[in-house]
Amino acid sequence: MSSEPPPPGSGRSPDDDPFKKQPPPDEGGGSPYDPPYGSQPPPPGDQPPPPPFGGGGDPYGAGGPYGGDPLAGMPPLADSGKRVLARIIDMIIVGIVVWLLSWAFGVTEYNTDKIDTGKSFGQSLVAAVLYIGYDTVMISRTGQTLGKRLFKQRVANLDNGATPSVQTTLIRSLVLWIPFAFCCACIWTAIAGGWSFFDKPYKQGLHDKAAKTVVVSTG
Repeated sequence: MSSEPPPPGSGRSPDDDPFKKQPPPDEGGGSPYDPPYGSQPPPPGDQPPPPPFGGGGDPYGAGGPYGGDPLAGMPPLADSGKRVLARIIDMIIVGIVVWLLSWAFGVTEYNTDKIDTGKSFGQSLVAAVLYIGYDTVMISRTGQTLGKRLFKQRVANLDNGATPSVQTTLIRSLVLWIPFAFCCACIWTAIAGGWSFFDKPYKQGLHDKAAKTVVVSTG
């Protein structure tokens, strides 16, 4: 399996995602999803159980064709320390753009020896839009931001290993960046991202938990 994400704008449907986990081979010579009674309906009182949520097993439960382990068939989880370095790179890149736009629109927070509350909110709004937009666009296209690409990581759906959708990535980004921009700044980022150092077994940050994603290694 190639470790590099598909090029942006490749036009692939979600089912064509090369990172999406495939069902394990059936030892009995048939599809693991074939009905156990072939084309005949099952006997009364012997109905097969419904398929697991999402087709790859509940991300926070057991079941599914992988024996209850959603990480089966995926690359190893990314190192939490390298995740922090990748995040710092992204924050610097977007932070420079935030500062330039804040200066251009006259919403720089600090003015000599006092803080202008209106301008502070304006700068927070610019930061929220840019950080959320950056993460949502980049990750929903390839699973990678520039920082993650540098450190050979990508974001994946926990249940099937595929690149997260725009909706999933937006949830992940909102949980991470709204508190950062309007409330707790780097404190929240440290808490949300640092959670991955202690989380088991998926090494998820709080934003990963909200979106049911993981970060895996591509190198």
